[in-house]
Amino acid sequence: MSNEKIQAELEKYEADLKKTTAKFPLRPNVPEQGLYTPLDVEGGDYAEDLGIPGQFPYTRGVQPTMYRGRFWTMRMYAGFSTAEESNKRYRMLIATGASGLSCAFDLPTQIGYDSDDSISEGEVGKVGVAIDSLADMETLFDQIDLGKVSTSMTINAPASVLLAMYIAVAEKQGVPADQLTGTIQNDILKEYAARGTYIFPPRPSMRLITNIFAYCSKNVPKWNTISISGYHIREAGSTAAQEIAFTISDGIAYVNAAIEAGLNVDDFAGRLSFFWNAHNNVLEEVAKYRASRRIWAKIMRDRFGAKKDKSMKLRFHTQTAGSMLTAQQPDNNIVRVALQTAAAVMGGTQSLHTNSRDEALALPTEESVSIALHTQHIVAHESGLADVIDPLAGSYYVEAMTNRIEKEAMEYIKKIDEMGGAVAAIEKGYIQKEIQDSAYAWQMDVESGARVIVGVNKYQKENEEPPKDLLKVDASVGEKQKKQLAEVKAKRDNAAVKSALEALKNACEDEKENLMPHILTAVKTYATLGEICGVMRSVFGEYEAHTSL
Repeated sequence: MSNEKIQAELEKYEADLKKTTAKFPLRPNVPEQGLYTPLDVEGGDYAEDLGIPGQFPYTRGVQPTMYRGRFWTMRMYAGFSTAEESNKRYRMLIATGASGLSCAFDLPTQIGYDSDDSISEGEVGKVGVAIDSLADMETLFDQIDLGKVSTSMTINAPASVLLAMYIAVAEKQGVPADQLTGTIQNDILKEYAARGTYIFPPRPSMRLITNIFAYCSKNVPKWNTISISGYHIREAGSTAAQEIAFTISDGIAYVNAAIEAGLNVDDFAGRLSFFWNAHNNVLEEVAKYRASRRIWAKIMRDRFGAKKDKSMKLRFHTQTAGSMLTAQQPDNNIVRVALQTAAAVMGGTQSLHTNSRDEALALPTEESVSIALHTQHIVAHESGLADVIDPLAGSYYVEAMTNRIEKEAMEYIKKIDEMGGAVAAIEKGYIQKEIQDSAYAWQMDVESGARVIVGVNKYQKENEEPPKDLLKVDASVGEKQKKQLAEVKAKRDNAAVKSALEALKNACEDEKENLMPHILTAVKTYATLGEICGVMRSVFGEYEAHTSL
């Protein structure tokens, strides 16, 4: 059918549409355009815009076979209470089919404090596992062969310390650092913009990140040195286009910082990875993932002159949307997570964590975690979605949506560039305000009923009782952790600890020194996370949030 014929048919359709909507008005909050045709994707260049899976611009996926060869890594995020309790959960996950681990750390660990610090009171082991020293890390991975498992660690400000502990544990197991596989999140810019678990100001934080890039490129070459995270930006309320725009802008800042530190782009870019949210709008999410790959490939080739294919491939982990889980009718969350899983798979994720039905109420029980993991198994083996590559390619709607999201994201990236980059945009409060405005608009739609959340503002149950089998962290965890920490401090060689911390302080004061070898030395003496971060605080200072909205 010619474009002229399509246009003529559309004019007839519009006339029919007016008659129909006069009787049956459209639902609130549906997109203005409801029908897509070849006219919505005309003018595109297949080779430049889509291409073949595994080839530039990687819109259709970063691997030639995608899941036809092997499935994505099923990486379940877990961690709570003590290292002993989390170790039990990790071994259960491996036994029930998880192909990778993802570590959640408690709040004191995330902001660089030991469990015996007064600021940690009441927070030890609550939202993740407490890690104070190498002794805890040894317990966390007891009976888990680090040469055979890929581990992701959601840690940012103290990422260098946790990575050093992981390397040290592997060394004790007889696993050389160059054989370790996994990821540290290590994305501090999104902490300033959307999450808040920062320690140091931006400049020394960027130094730590580039130090990790340089150290791992030589010593831990299979490790993903950063997971540039849009997940938390989306959780804070951004749109799909904002999620990838603000995150890719952060990625640009990290690449610039590494190049300014003297690294060659092709020496480190292949170990950069991204972390996306899987939200509820399935088709929009698929388009978002496809657009993000295309944008990154073009930026790495055209802006940074990357030559290696690996440097241009946007590889990403996905987690289903925690913010979309509801405390009301929590079993409905199983369906939400299944849809989000389908979106991530159709969009070509490299690894995936599926949230559990009860996480809006508490840390998940083993039963809930098993359902979440088996959701991935069912999608992998029973849905057919993993049998073909980029199954929604060619859909007029999905291709048009991919183009729209790319256009919107690039407009944001251009504006952030004009401000001086992501760090400057964060300092000015621009990114924070954009996220806040989007979050407010979403909430207004929910409260008005324009956006339906099943069980929350429609189809509610009267006198609903919360589930009774929720996981509760023992209140004595903090005291137990303090006791174990005191034992570690009593047994270690405190002269060696003092010497290692003094050497680290001297290295911090020399801006040209790579801090990773000094942190690794300190970790091996059983210097604690709080002691190591305390030394860096004494030199770098602490970041204080401020915005100019």
